[in-house]
Amino acid sequence: MRESMLKRCPVSSYEDVRGVFKKEIGELPETVFAEFDPVPIASASLAQVHAATTHDGKKVAVKVVIQENTAVRFKLTYVKFELLNYDTRGLLSVFHFSDPCLGLQELDFLCEAQNSERCLVNFRKLSPHIANSICTPKVYWNLSTSRILTMEYIDAKEVTDVKGIKDLGIRPVDVSNLVNKAFAEMIFKHGFVHCDPHAANMMIRPLPQDSKKWFGSKRPQLVLLDHGLYKELDHATRINYASLWKALVRADQNGIKEYSIKLGAGEDLHALFAGVLTMRPWERVIDPSFGHLVLDGNNTDRSEMQMYANLYFPQISELLRRLPNVILLMLKTNDCLRAVNHALVGGSTPESFEIIARASSEAVFEAKRMEKRFFLYRFIIWLEELLNELHLFGMKLWLHYQQPRRILAG
Repeated sequence: MRESMLKRCPVSSYEDVRGVFKKEIGELPETVFAEFDPVPIASASLAQVHAATTHDGKKVAVKVVIQENTAVRFKLTYVKFELLNYDTRGLLSVFHFSDPCLGLQELDFLCEAQNSERCLVNFRKLSPHIANSICTPKVYWNLSTSRILTMEYIDAKEVTDVKGIKDLGIRPVDVSNLVNKAFAEMIFKHGFVHCDPHAANMMIRPLPQDSKKWFGSKRPQLVLLDHGLYKELDHATRINYASLWKALVRADQNGIKEYSIKLGAGEDLHALFAGVLTMRPWERVIDPSFGHLVLDGNNTDRSEMQMYANLYFPQISELLRRLPNVILLMLKTNDCLRAVNHALVGGSTPESFEIIARASSEAVFEAKRMEKRFFLYRFIIWLEELLNELHLFGMKLWLHYQQPRRILAG
């Protein structure tokens, strides 16, 4: 379970772990649990995870904050705060220093557990069509504190373990689409977003008790881990961000400009903001063809974006300085998801933009319907939705046309 993390982060001693248990629970781990593996199965900068078995025989994963790690994180948070006061936020955001207060959330495992449960509730209430495909580990509240988090142990493959996923009978493209759907729903509809979706924080297993198959393959279930870093989007920001992505997918220049300005990019940098969001040059962003935003992930794409990054570095720094923290975190989230998609399918799939188009437009039209306006306004909204559905239908037809070509090319 996430063995690769052990190669990147130091491991604290078992005596340190025992000390945390003694302070937090008043007992040692070997008495709290029937079995407790002193060797961690995963380790990160903030904490490490141990496998254990409860006295009633349930296998669990126990996440423990170590004192030294906590001290280091507090120092880093303080440094972030001091630096951000001197207006270097634009550059620091590139290195994940986007919000000094978020580090404090990551230190409190009770907050993390609440985020985990709220995430699942949001899917059940607001996105029931994919709720069964999303899972978070069950929290054992009686065995958890602010520095110890005991969760259900879930045996699954890391989201970028392509071979392991295939061995489960699951297609990587189905995993990519599920990840994109999950985060599109969180961003555009829930407004409560897991902002650290790197590969070690997402796992895949076959959908439990599922008899259906897609083209002979099993359907995936996405297991979301590490819920310490969440951001809530207020209604206006959520709808403006959804409107911007709706405009990006439609290559709507006026909409891109309008909502980029509303989100803080400014009139002079709206085209650059669009490029940063999509990793596409402006001429591709405003190309009306259905596949204008698709990233192939080839050397040409990477070289092109590297050239633009070097060429416009001062402007990019200024853009990042202007944008509010919540949008910087959305950029970070996009980068994490882009990396996952690259590992799974070599770039972004055409389906990913159909997913974004649908989720963003549904959020926008739902917000418009909530406005109590006169009949003519509601009729205009109905016409807009109809035209949008026609556009989505055209996109779906294009996807069906592309699918055989992609299979032959692969």
